[in-house]
Amino acid sequence: GLPDEQIQKGKDIKSISEIVQDGKKFKVTVTTGSKVLHNEFTIGEECEMEMLTGEKVKAVVQLEGNNRLVTNLKGLKSVTELNGDTITHTMTMGDLTYKRISKRI
Repeated sequence: GLPDEQIQKGKDIKSISEIVQDGKKFKVTVTTGSKVLHNEFTIGEECEMEMLTGEKVKAVVQLEGNNRLVTNLKGLKSVTELNGDTITHTMTMGDLTYKRISKRI
């Protein structure tokens, strides 16, 4: 439902994600241009997470297997999967799916 130019603009945005794990505790920082999104959480415990819109919501992040972080934020399902040097982040809301594949640098 978005114009082609907005879709291309979204594809062209470069971001850097830093994920630090200490046991069940995670620190995730995503830098996109001048916007920095920082979330900290412990697997299985409720936390406050900031969404891309800047809104803060309560969520619980679960670990599936040993490489998939899964959470639901206000009807948005977020799955982050690490395989070797590749991170695949998929967000799904209703029939819309956003998928971004990143490489370790």
